[in-house]
Amino acid sequence: MSIPITKPFFGPEELRAVQQPLESGWVVQGPFVKQFEEQFAAFVGARHAAATSSCTTALHIAVAALGLKPGDEVIVPAFTWVSTANVVEYMGARPVFCDVDLATFNVAVGQLAAQVTPRTVGIVPVHLFGLCADVQPILDLAARHGLWVIEDAACAFGAWYGGRHAGTFGDAGCFSFHPRKSITTGEGGMITAARADLDALARSLRDHGASRSDLARHQGKASFLLSEYNHLGYNFRMTDLQGALGCAQMQRAAWILAERARRAQRYDALLADLDWLATPVVPAGSVHGYQAYVCLFRPEEPTLANVERLHAWRNELMARLEERGIATRQGTHAPVIQGYYAVKYGLRPEQFPNAYIADRLSLALPLYAQMTDAEQDFVCASLREALRA
Repeated sequence: MSIPITKPFFGPEELRAVQQPLESGWVVQGPFVKQFEEQFAAFVGARHAAATSSCTTALHIAVAALGLKPGDEVIVPAFTWVSTANVVEYMGARPVFCDVDLATFNVAVGQLAAQVTPRTVGIVPVHLFGLCADVQPILDLAARHGLWVIEDAACAFGAWYGGRHAGTFGDAGCFSFHPRKSITTGEGGMITAARADLDALARSLRDHGASRSDLARHQGKASFLLSEYNHLGYNFRMTDLQGALGCAQMQRAAWILAERARRAQRYDALLADLDWLATPVVPAGSVHGYQAYVCLFRPEEPTLANVERLHAWRNELMARLEERGIATRQGTHAPVIQGYYAVKYGLRPEQFPNAYIADRLSLALPLYAQMTDAEQDFVCASLREALRA
């Protein structure tokens, strides 16, 4: 039996969807991207949604639209995919890392205030693995200091906090449609915003700074005239092939999310007696989107003193699962120990103990909507056998 870490769900509807742009001849950003944006905005409850080529480019556009500049500082979690920090670096600003909560893997909100300096302009909380960060204290802190908030919601499709969907709290929200996400367009991203002016600027910046899109130009009068370019923009557009695929995925999004949640809850039950594996927690008032089912390997209480030994043990466990055809992954990494950031800013693991422990001991199990009981039973049985071995 071979069980991947995840796999997208495609059917005849997706196949037909991607054929339509080929038949029409309109394959660049166009009518299907517009339809996808509208469907996505309606699903998450956002006033505006603008599609991009990836979540990284969505984040890049968002920080640019909010005026991030050299010399500014932005607070980001110390345990997240490296692009969260990279987009700050792209603008010549400095990412200031904050440790995380090991129970949720999200930013430790109690430590955020200590990271604020006179140069701080914003906070980028990450809703990691499909669980919303504790948003309200972050918004309160931002309001007290006049900071903007961009939600890195790459993993957070289907995630809710206090009755609202991720991506609808801050100045902007940024989502991913990478194949490891619940719905996919291959690559792709989305920027959600409440402010019309921010949405308009994001749409311009994704298209070289154009005053109007190619679709608007070709559907209007004087289509022979090029747009005006009043902003320094980027080529971060989504193609209509991706937009068409996104539209088809949105039609089955509720089912995909429900099945992923059902599988996660079944894992919870099957693994409940394993005291050496901390399974995902869901705080009161939150709905987990389960982009991934990420646990913490903890046969002992993890500390900086024993983490390397436990890390080697975890890796051996994962290698034994791999031998049985079961794919696992570490949840994500800690940018603070990656060469670029560690060297440039002189960062050390002991400055971010929880992020370091999460980097070394997180363990993602296979999860996808079409997973069967037999596959899930095999994963859980193999997990137990691998530890015994």
